[in-house]
Amino acid sequence: MKLARSSGPWVGGPLLAALLLTLTGIWQLSGAALALSAFMAFFHRDPERAPPAEGMVSPADGLVVEASEEKVAIFMNHMNVHVNRSPLDGRVVRVEHGDGGHRPAFLRSSTKNEKNLIVLDTPDGEVAVSQITGFFVRRIVCYVRPGDMVERGERIGMIRFGSRVEFSIPDGYYLRTAVGDRVKAGETVVAVKER
Repeated sequence: MKLARSSGPWVGGPLLAALLLTLTGIWQLSGAALALSAFMAFFHRDPERAPPAEGMVSPADGLVVEASEEKVAIFMNHMNVHVNRSPLDGRVVRVEHGDGGHRPAFLRSSTKNEKNLIVLDTPDGEVAVSQITGFFVRRIVCYVRPGDMVERGERIGMIRFGSRVEFSIPDGYYLRTAVGDRVKAGETVVAVKER
């Protein structure tokens, strides 16, 4: 199983603790540390994804909690893959980190939480992707910088332990997703270009 970038300490730390606790004979704590390491490996998994031939793909796994012609919001719980992907081909024109609160990510008010904004210049116009932290841990990892070229479905970052991703829909696209849908980053088509 492939792990997300920079996840080694999150998985290896509890694994090392389990080994040390086993060597000292503290079996119950050793088992708990081993279980924590397994959970961390599951949480930090980064499966390969293959985007379909056409369409704007979801930048996140999870549950669609808002959907309009202008913006879509996806809530990621602890069971979802938390690696985020580019919805379209484009060039990164801006990356901005902003401080904020720490409300649960499934609430609409979480838009005021700490976030990382990635703005892409695509052939169809500008697309803004916001990585928004949740209540627990609150760590955003961004893989891209201004000037980087990204392909549709390419990894652009990760949010740890419950979070939300919001993204804009460029003019000329219409939605193929609705509130309540479950989507997969880099695979689920969320909008298609009008012909």
